[in-house]
Amino acid sequence: MGQDQTKQQIEKGLHLYQSNQTEKALRVWMRVLEKSADPAGRFRVLGCLITAHAEMGRYKDMLKFAVVQTDTARELEDPDFLTESYLNLARSNEKLCEFQKTISYCKTCLNMQGTTVSVQLNGQVSLSMGNAFLGLSIFQKALECFEKALRYAHNNDDKMLECRVCCSLGNFYTQIKESMKIALQHGDRPLQALCLLCFADIHRSRRDVQTAFPRYDSSMSIMTEIGNRLGLIQVLLGVTKCWMIQKELDKALESIEKAQELAEGLGNKLGLLKLHCLCERIYRTKEQHRELRDHVVKFHECVEEMELYCGMCGESIGEKNNQLQALPCSHFFHL
Repeated sequence: MGQDQTKQQIEKGLHLYQSNQTEKALRVWMRVLEKSADPAGRFRVLGCLITAHAEMGRYKDMLKFAVVQTDTARELEDPDFLTESYLNLARSNEKLCEFQKTISYCKTCLNMQGTTVSVQLNGQVSLSMGNAFLGLSIFQKALECFEKALRYAHNNDDKMLECRVCCSLGNFYTQIKESMKIALQHGDRPLQALCLLCFADIHRSRRDVQTAFPRYDSSMSIMTEIGNRLGLIQVLLGVTKCWMIQKELDKALESIEKAQELAEGLGNKLGLLKLHCLCERIYRTKEQHRELRDHVVKFHECVEEMELYCGMCGESIGEKNNQLQALPCSHFFHL
């Protein structure tokens, strides 16, 4: 089967699938897979088969086709195809609850940044990784991934991705509620504080500041009681972002001052870096240039102290969202 005929048959299958003639579509695509000698066409038809089996809940078959698609991508030696195939491997393993494998494949996708397709798939990668962290009950990392996915959805006006992220956030909320119940039953104060912090972060990510504030307050109260100063820094970072959403910049600076005192006391350079970054945004909005320059300098001092700079170009890492690759010597460089 030649390239043109392969394309025609794939389109025929898509028309059947969109007409709810799923089994007929699958038969057409399987014939293409068996007879086509065009690797790019085979890659595309495998993508159709993966999507169809995912929507039917046939996850083992989905994984089987994802493995074949990855082999095809390697044969094509095309980084765009390889990125897409690793995402399908991640999604397949996520559905089969192989969460560690999901995270590993998602990281592989992110390490292949710079390809044309990677920018389009970043949101889906973040969503899949978030679902995996949620399955492992690593709530803070799950929320961070969901927030990234939501940003990609909003920036690209991707309503389908936004819908899927919101569904995952709903599951996230449910699981934290269960964790909170367990924490209350066992009198686990550190876990209660963490759950309240996660609840607050979820509401803040939805810009529901009025609901977030009381949860931050409750988390802060427990963090203070148990002496978790690092947790207090995280709470104050969240409170600061809430004030920034409300454009209450002076109140945001008050929260930053408290967090900065704690971070300096602990020697928590990453916390200080985040605080200087927030200050930079605030003073840029307030057009206070002297203070702005001061925090830009302090931000870069933190970058230097933690060696958060690219081993190739020398630019800082952490000032904005960047995709990175680690060298065997443990240095990082931009992709």
